[in-house]
Amino acid sequence: MGKGARTEQVVREIHRRTRRRFSAEEKVRIVLEGLRGEESVAELCRREGLAPNLYYLYGLRPARK
Repeated sequence: MGKGARTEQVVREIHRRTRRRFSAEEKVRIVLEGLRGEESVAELCRREGLAPNLYYLYGLRPARK
C-alpha cells in the first residue's frame, strides 16, 4: 500500500469516527427551534454542528428511525 492510499484510509477513518448521527427526536427539536426564529438557521446549525443543507432536509422529509 502506497503512502497516498494510506493517507486516504486514515482520512476516511477519521471522518467515520467524527460523523454525527441525529435521532428522529433530535431532528424534530432542531427543526422546531429553527421555525421559532429566535436565531438564524446558520447560527442554529453552527451550535448543533450541523450543515445547513441537512437542516432543510430534516424539515422537508419525514423522520426515519
